[in-house]
Amino acid sequence: MSMRPTRRKPPRVGDGPIIRRVLIGTTLFFGAILVLAPLIVIAVEAFGQGLKAYVATIAHPDTRHAIFMTVATALIAVPINTAFGLAAAWAITKFDFWGRRFLLVVIEIPFSISPIVAGVAYLFVYGLQGLFGPMLEAADIKILFALPGIVLASMFVTAPFVARELIPLMQAQGRDLEEAATSLGASGWRTFFSVTLPNVKWALLYGVVLCNARVMGEFGAVSVVSGNIRGQTNTLPLHIELLYHDYQAAGAFAAASILATLAVVTIIAKVALERRGAGRRPALAAAAKEQNAGTRP
Repeated sequence: MSMRPTRRKPPRVGDGPIIRRVLIGTTLFFGAILVLAPLIVIAVEAFGQGLKAYVATIAHPDTRHAIFMTVATALIAVPINTAFGLAAAWAITKFDFWGRRFLLVVIEIPFSISPIVAGVAYLFVYGLQGLFGPMLEAADIKILFALPGIVLASMFVTAPFVARELIPLMQAQGRDLEEAATSLGASGWRTFFSVTLPNVKWALLYGVVLCNARVMGEFGAVSVVSGNIRGQTNTLPLHIELLYHDYQAAGAFAAASILATLAVVTIIAKVALERRGAGRRPALAAAAKEQNAGTRP
């Protein structure tokens, strides 16, 4: 009886116990220094002068107004960017039209431009000496150094987040389910709400979470268009900088703890959505395969 020689798999990087331990240890070391250490320092310094001082800082009118401006910006910018990202992803992946590639390039522009450059660009568009500045001033409409300018800058910076999460998934899913629905008499909107949207809802929520976190933490573009007016146009990141420059380190860390808490909540939501989405991908793939088999002649 002849024995077939067994083929040995080629070794992979990290198969050895020493290399594997070195890689894991290096990753944990840099993760602890770059991620965990700053969070621990923020928590310790925020409560360094006691709980009473922490509550007093958070309850200060300027801090409360900064929190209000941050939340108001998120409540306006995130839904608009969600609608834009969903519409852009739907158009790019489900339809063929002239300018499709150009639209993909436009969506990527905010990732390739510095937020500060974007803020300066808004100054030259909506400022007093800008393109629409005289017209806006004549109509008594204030864009810059007010909430509208902060919202516009935040929308520009976070515009790609939802679309970038949806486009790869919708491209992988293809158009078979939508074509099957329309062939059965479903309208465009009925197809979207009954077929397209349920299949991408977890990726959509994931993009919304990332967009919201970036809006609340945006500094560069907002610092240019807001004017840094204390108690009027400051968002929470700008207020933290002002407190730090005023040598109020405990107050700055107390305000920063709010953003740090938001970051932790965002990470938890991100992991939860990834697990929910990963758990439904095999079911979606099986449903798509079954639908494709059913629609074949």
